Amino acid sequence: MSPASSISKLDTSFDPRITIRRLRDHRWQLRDAHWLICLAVITFALTINIKFALWMKLGFVVFYSTLLLMPVTSQFWLPFSPILTWLVLFFSCGSIPSAWRPGIWVRLLPALENIFYGLNISNMLSAHQNVVFDILAWIPYGLTHFAAPFVCTALLFFFGPPGYAPLFAKTFGYMNICGVCIQLVFPCSPPWYENKYGLAPADYSMEGSPAGLARVDLITGLDMYTSSFTASPLVFGAFPSLHAASATTEVLFMSLVFPKMAPVFGVYVGWMCWATMYLSHHYAVDLVGGALLAGTCFYVTRSHWLPRVQSAKFFRWDYEYIERGDEDVEGPIKAAFELLQQDEQEEVVDDDREFGEQEKMLEMNEHKTWRSNGRSSSLDSQRSNRPLHSPVDDDDRKYSSDADTLAGDDNRV
Repeated sequence: MSPASSISKLDTSFDPRITIRRLRDHRWQLRDAHWLICLAVITFALTINIKFALWMKLGFVVFYSTLLLMPVTSQFWLPFSPILTWLVLFFSCGSIPSAWRPGIWVRLLPALENIFYGLNISNMLSAHQNVVFDILAWIPYGLTHFAAPFVCTALLFFFGPPGYAPLFAKTFGYMNICGVCIQLVFPCSPPWYENKYGLAPADYSMEGSPAGLARVDLITGLDMYTSSFTASPLVFGAFPSLHAASATTEVLFMSLVFPKMAPVFGVYVGWMCWATMYLSHHYAVDLVGGALLAGTCFYVTRSHWLPRVQSAKFFRWDYEYIERGDEDVEGPIKAAFELLQQDEQEEVVDDDREFGEQEKMLEMNEHKTWRSNGRSSSLDSQRSNRPLHSPVDDDDRKYSSDADTLAGDDNRV
């Protein structure tokens, strides 16, 4: 099997024993803790939900567990788990007791709108209403918002690197989970509440409102939004705007795979932001908060886990290898880490230099010791090379010299 086919192949087995064996052999790490977060959130949501009977909850758990056990389905449904957790949490928000919830902020968002922008942009945009604007606002807010995640996942699956689409799904799901949690602990009233009730205090017994989408129902003759938005489980979830956050997340992921289409994607985000304000569902500050939330989630995913797009590859099956993370977006965290590494390297260099100097001194001392030992050993060797003689040899030498003297005297005579 070629490298390209091995990294892009899909599981086709229905045997749950394969999944169980993978779970048994998996080396669990701290980064796997996000699955515990999903499990805790979905358990809490199903526990407090009073709209579904117990047998329905158990059936849901059994059905989804079966999908996760079979490899052919788990490869798709496991990355979908954060999105499913978000949906279960959102539709269970209406079952949270009011005593557990904090007070609702009614005046804060309009005040921030005037402080930051000098006027209420949402009220300004929604003041000029006509059928054309209603249809133009309905398309992104009421149609593409629900279909875009599925379309983006399919496109990213076929044209992105292997593993790109699952990470998009996980990021999208966790981003929305964070958004719903913020809306629960920081409930704020939307623009339609100000238009309907003014700045009067709000409580959780109040119903929601379709706002500008009610005009769409009148145009189409269908009850697509009036009933559902009136019975919304999260009425005071204006900040942050998850419509803006979802559109921003989709555009950021799609722009990496289709960079030439980035301007078109940017127009879509602007279109969505205009529609949310025109339909009186969000203030401009809500859109900024949603975009910041989406950008943060995308930054974390891209920095650490997102496969890098290779411009020479067209389909997922063209990839022969995968590179994860992006060195260009590490930012201040990477700079601080590199600075710390540089300091550590400098300390190591200083220690090496000091150790080298000490080693050099030891070598010089050893060399001096060796020279002194060599000089003494050479003297000893010279002394040892001298011939040894005894007192008898001295007497023989004396007698031989006396004999030579007498012989000289005889010759002179």
